[in-house]
Parts: sequence; C-alpha cells; structure tokens
Amino acid sequence: MRIPTICEYCGGKVIYTDSTVIYGRSYGMIYLCTNCNAYVGVHKGTKKPLGTLANTVLRNKRKEAHQAFDALWKTRRLSRSEAYLWLSKQMHLPKHRTHIGYFNVVQCEQVIQICRNRKNEMEVA
Repeated sequence: MRIPTICEYCGGKVIYTDSTVIYGRSYGMIYLCTNCNAYVGVHKGTKKPLGTLANTVLRNKRKEAHQAFDALWKTRRLSRSEAYLWLSKQMHLPKHRTHIGYFNVVQCEQVIQICRNRKNEMEVA
C-alpha cells in the first residue's frame, strides 16, 4: 500500500495529520486531502494507510459493506481472516487484494450482495 500524497478525487495535496481535524477528538493519525477532505486512517503506531483515500460516498458504502460482512462472519463463527478468504473466493480476487478498505463503490456493492445472498441461503437451509 502506497502512502497517498496527491488526492485521487481532486488532485489536492494529501497531508499526514491527527484525526482531530475530522472528528474533533483524536482517534489516531490519518491521511487527509487538504482540498476535498477525502481521508484514510493509518495502522496504529505506523504511517501505513488502512486502505485508500475515501470521500463521503465511498466511506458510507464501505461502512455498509462492513456491516453486511461483519454480521455474516460473526454469525458463522469464522475468524475475520477465514471470512476474508471466503470473500476473496466469492469475488474472484487474490486474498491480499480482498479488503473493504481497498474497495471502490462497485466492489462494496458486490460485498453487500454476496453477504445478503449467503445470509438468505443460510436462513432457507
């Protein structure tokens, strides 16, 4: 994962800063576009991004995808790692490229549909 320096949405400058600028209190460091406010968090204690920059639309879609995905793997009593392996097979992606923090809006929609379909299959069975 590369460190963002230029915003993919608007071409603005991306800075490394505390999340206080977004949330009003600190939840750790983020990469933030100084022009359009797209941002991504970082792994604690590192400068490694948790995914790719996301604007409001993508952040909301990723949250929705996470809700569907987390509900599915937790009810199936899988580890998160096992669930991502399952999802990688469903989406025909390599495991190292299968993470909601890297997904675009279309891929997030796929996650939501895959998880809903699986949940419905489990309820029928």
